[in-house]
Parts: sequence; C-alpha cells; structure tokens
Amino acid sequence: MLATLINRNALEALAGGTAFQRGEEYFAVGAVGRLRVQGNRVFAKVEGTETYQVELRNEDGELAGDCSCPRAGDGYFCKHCVAVGLAWLNEHGSASPSSDGPGRKSAKAKRRNPWKDIRQYLETQTSESLIEVLLDVAQRDDRLFQSLLLKAERTHGGGNAEKAFRRAIDDAVQTRGFIDWREVGTYAGDIDQVADSLSELLQPDSAAMLVGLAEHAIEKIENVMEQVDDSNGEIGGIVRRLGELHLKACTLAKPDPVALAERLFRFEASLPFGLSSFDAATYRAPLGKKGLQRYRDLAEAEWQKIKPRSDDKGYDAHRSAITRIMERLAEANGDVDELVAIKAKDLSSSYRYLGIAEILDTAKRHDEALDWAERGLKAFPDRPHDGLRDFLVTAYLKRKRNDEALQLTWIQFEERPGLEPYKKLHEVAGKLGIWPVQRERALALLGQTITKEATSTSRWKPRPSTPNYSLRLSIALWEIDLDAAWTAAHQGMCDRSLLITLAGKLEKDRADDAISLYRRVIPAIVEETKNSAYEEGVRLVRRVGDLMKTQKKLSQYGDYLAELRLQFKPKRNFIKLLDDVTRSMTLAK
Repeated sequence: MLATLINRNALEALAGGTAFQRGEEYFAVGAVGRLRVQGNRVFAKVEGTETYQVELRNEDGELAGDCSCPRAGDGYFCKHCVAVGLAWLNEHGSASPSSDGPGRKSAKAKRRNPWKDIRQYLETQTSESLIEVLLDVAQRDDRLFQSLLLKAERTHGGGNAEKAFRRAIDDAVQTRGFIDWREVGTYAGDIDQVADSLSELLQPDSAAMLVGLAEHAIEKIENVMEQVDDSNGEIGGIVRRLGELHLKACTLAKPDPVALAERLFRFEASLPFGLSSFDAATYRAPLGKKGLQRYRDLAEAEWQKIKPRSDDKGYDAHRSAITRIMERLAEANGDVDELVAIKAKDLSSSYRYLGIAEILDTAKRHDEALDWAERGLKAFPDRPHDGLRDFLVTAYLKRKRNDEALQLTWIQFEERPGLEPYKKLHEVAGKLGIWPVQRERALALLGQTITKEATSTSRWKPRPSTPNYSLRLSIALWEIDLDAAWTAAHQGMCDRSLLITLAGKLEKDRADDAISLYRRVIPAIVEETKNSAYEEGVRLVRRVGDLMKTQKKLSQYGDYLAELRLQFKPKRNFIKLLDDVTRSMTLAK
C-alpha cells in the first residue's frame, strides 16, 4: 500500500537532501497538477522548466518513481517525484509534524497553504469578476474550456449536449501518430478530463445518454491503442473507469435488455484489447433474463461456427474471444461438463489438455483428470508442457506410481538442466527417500553438460569457451552449501549477481573471501559506463570498505580506492561518486 511507503523520511532518503528541498519548493508553489491514483500507482504532472510526467508506485514493497525529466532518466529519484509524493501526503492527511522526526517542523507548519489563501481571496470576489477570471483562464486552458463547454451543453439539454460530448471524446482520443511514453501522460490527461465530465451524467435524467457515450468512448479508445505506448497502464485504467460508469448507467437507465445484450456481445467479441469487461456475468442485473438469454443465443450461434482443432495454427483473435465468452457463461452456470466440452474444441497443445485436467481435478473428478493429462502426454510426447508433467507427477505419487513420477521429473531435468527442475527432482526424490543418490546423479549430469557446452564448437562459436558454472553456483546457494558455492565460483565464469549474492553470504564468517568476490565484479560493473552501474559499483566499493574497516585495514582500503581512481580516471561520473567514498573514509578516521 502506498500509505505505508510514502512519507517525508522515505522521500528524502530516496532523493537526497538537495533534491528533497527542491521538491518541497515545487510542492509549495503548487507546481503539482491533479493526482490520479490507480491501485498502487500515482500519476501527476509537475510544471517546471517543462511539463513533466511523474509516476510513483509500489515496486515489490519499495517506493519507486519515474519522471520524464533528464535526471530521472539517469536513474535518480528526482525533485519532481518528491513534489508528487508530498502532494499525495497532503491529500491523504499524512504530512503531520510527527512524520518529520523529532525537532523538525513539517512543511505544513513552515509554509502557508497556497490553496487556502486562494480560496479565501476568491470568496471575497463578486460573481461577475469570478466569471471574467474563469473565462480568461479557459481561453488559455483547453481542458478547462472543454469542461465548461460540456457543463454548459448539459445545462441546455437536448441533442446538442450529446453531440458536444461525442465531439469532445473524439478530439481527446484522436492520436495523430504514435504516442510514446513521454507523451502518454498528457494524452491520458485529456481523456481523463472527458471521463470526469462523463461521470457527471450519472444521474437519472442523463444516465441513458451516458450509456451511449461511454460505449462510444471505450470503442474509440480500444481502436487506437495500437498507436499508444500504455506500458504504465494509464489509458487502461481510464477505460476500466469508463466501463464502471457504463455498468452503473445501465443499472440506472434500464435500457432495452435485448438491444443491450447485442451491443455487449459485440463489444466483448470484437474489441481488440478487452480493457473493460462486457461479459454477461458482469451485466447480469441490467440484462435480466431476456438479456442474458439473448447474449447466450448470440454466443452459441457464433460458437457453432468454430471448428475443432488439434494442431496449432497460430493465434486467432476471434476464436479466442468467442471461446472466452463461452467459458465465462459455463463458469457462471457452474457447468463443468459444458466447460470441458468448450475447452475440448481446441486440443492444439499439451497445455490445453492440462487446462481440462485441472478443471476436472478441482471438481474432484480425479480419474477423469488423470485420463485427460495422460492423453495430453501421449498426443504431444515431444517436449510437452512442464505443467502437464508436474500434474502427472503429483497424480502418480498419490497413486504410488513412484517410478513413473520420478521418470517424468528426471526427463525435465535432462531436457533443461536448471535450478527449478533441480528443485522438482529434490522434492520428488525426497518424498521417495532416495534424494542423496539422485542428487549425485543430477550433479554429475550437470558437470557433463557444463563441460560439453564449453568444449563444443560451431559456426557461431568457432573456439571452446570458458565453462559457465552459474547454474552450479545457484544450486549451491539454494542448498546453502557455501563451500560448494565458493568452488563453483572459481571453476569458471559465473553470473555476476550470483557472485554478489555469494559475497553477501560470506561477509560474516569469511570476510576476505567476500572482499575478493566484490573486487572481482566491481570493474565489470563500472565498465558498463552508465550512472546506474556507477552507483551499483560504488555501493559494492562501500561494502568492501565496511569489511576492511572491521578488519582494521583502512590503509589497504585507501590503496584500493587509489587503484580504482587510476583505473577508471576517464569515467568522471564514477570518480565523483568515488570522491564521496573517499571523503566518508577521511571523516571516519
């Protein structure tokens, strides 16, 4: 939850003192635009030298930020991100003095609230002067102009209001070329503004109009999504909001259920991205019995045109949409046999058989489930889906068919030696009480595979290569066998992240070994020549310093810093970060 991640201390820790102070200034002068909260994400515009698009989000339990400014592009948590964080705190009432730490006054205590001052000023003005101010601003702010125009048209009523809304939707959605990530915030803001105006139509006298307008907006947006980079999900969030408005408007307006069913089915079957749900279960209330039956009739008529297939002919969007509709109808009815029959119309991969087996297994029809799984394995004996084999392994173990379970698990490891197949082998062999023997066999096979890959040559690999022991190292780390991990790390090349992980585990009892691993990976990191790599490299340099300090080897650490300075002298940004390390070391003496 954002409420547990966003606080003043967290923002200052991420941004640093200088950027945090500048962010406070941006927030204080009202540079942050309206916040849009979608789940665990916050979006806003910040007015600076340019208009910057900012996003704050929960990233694996940590606060993360993105901004279209150059500093954020270099990987820093910038002042604009700080400003948006403070604006979020202000709206949610979390920016209290207690959150600022002892002896420190909050931003609210230090500065007057500019919005409060503005409100107090406006309350003293006449209506005529306020109208003049508003009209003047509307001439320079297209979004405000559109919002006021739609309010005015709605007040006048009649067909002109609907035409004005449709025109506003069309203008906001029109792309005029591809919209990349730097422009999508502004684009989304324009559509969101129209969605705000549409939400005002959720009233008894205008709900019927809202039904048609929401459908028009959703269809328009769906048809331009190929021209928009919506990797942050802003547009998708707006479409889902429009879908919620549409459902509420249908419930309020009670449109003809048969006509509604026909439109809903068309949308669910044809809209390319399916950003909002138009399935029958979602609209059960406004559809009623007549609408639900019409929806089903349309689906079944289209389903009859779908031919069974047993081989993969590529993705078919129409087939996929109709199948999804039929599956949802069957799920809503709780009809397992109907659902199995629907899925059985496409047996083009072993994964399809797995889906049927899982449905039957959930319904406690275990023998039928096993039969379908075995049929899938027989139909696709050459590299079937691992999930299907895992399903069979579980089923075989329950039935004491232990040899078959072990064999299927071994096949996965032999086909693709890796940590996950190794874990599966450990689990199955452990249940059978034969893990030590199977472990030796697995590690022997892994050693042979590593050697074979290193010594093999081809047109693209004309010479033998250094053996890659990354997998052996990852297995040793999983088994918490640090001696085996250390050996693997020195038998050949290894993935850098694994070496760093190993070093971290060695710090407590084998500090010298940890230092040697850190020193081994740091040069390769710095050679990537980008600020994020420099920061990672310096973080590890500091770890080396901490370890050497505990060993009372600060003079040797100073020599090491000098070596790095000489080796990477041309990389000025790295040297600047290294200077901070040197200053910290000097102060610590």
